[in-house]
Amino acid sequence: MSEVKISAEPRTEFGKGGARRTRRAGKVPAVLYGHGEKPKHIALPAREFAAAIRKGGANQLFAIDVSDGTQALALPKAIQRDPIKDTFEHVDLLLVRRGEKVTIDVPVQLTGEAAKNTLIVHDHDTLSVTADATKVPDHLDASIEGAEPGVQVTAADVELPAGVELAADPQLLIATVTAAPTAEQLEATLPEVEQATEEAEAETGEVTEEGAEASAAEAEAGTEGRTES
Repeated sequence: MSEVKISAEPRTEFGKGGARRTRRAGKVPAVLYGHGEKPKHIALPAREFAAAIRKGGANQLFAIDVSDGTQALALPKAIQRDPIKDTFEHVDLLLVRRGEKVTIDVPVQLTGEAAKNTLIVHDHDTLSVTADATKVPDHLDASIEGAEPGVQVTAADVELPAGVELAADPQLLIATVTAAPTAEQLEATLPEVEQATEEAEAETGEVTEEGAEASAAEAEAGTEGRTES
C-alpha cells in the first residue's frame, strides 16, 4: 500500500472542549505513539484524512509532516467515528519504520458465489496478520465459490499475499455456509414470530398501564397530603 503524505499541527488543547474546538476548525484530533516515544498530540486536516481512508482503507499508511518539524510514518491503530454525522472523532496513530514488521487486523472479503439456496454467516470480518509496515494489504480474500451448506471458511483458507504471515489462529472461523430456509420453513415460523410480537406488545402495554396507575396513585397521594396540611 502506498503511503499518503499529510500535514499536521501540534495540539495544545486537550479534553472534550479542546477536541470539539479542533473538530470545528475542520481538523481531526489525533495522537502519535510507539517505539517508546512520548505520545505526541496532533491535529490532522479532516478532509484529507477522510479521503485517504476512503481510498486506502483503515490501514492506510501515512507520512506525517508536523508543522513543528516532526516527521513520522504511522498506521491508524484506532479510529473513532461519529455514527450519526459519519465524521472522525479521534485517531490513534502507531509509529512505524520502513522494513519493520507489524501485527495488524486486515478486513477479509469473501469472493465468488456459494451454491444455490445458501446463506453466508459472517463470523469475523477481519484477520490478524503480520506484514511489513509499508506493505500492509488493504484487504484479504477468501473464496466461497460453489460452497455447499456446512462448509466453513477458516483463517487458514484466506489467501495471503507474499510477505504476509498469519498471526491469528488458523482455525479462526471467518464464515459459515448454511442452507437457506425454504418457503415452507419460513411460513411455519411465521406464527411463532407473530405470537412473540403480540406477547411483547402485550407486555409493553401492561408495563405502560402499571406505570400510569402508579403515577395516578402518587398524584392522588400527593393531593391527599396537601389537603390534610
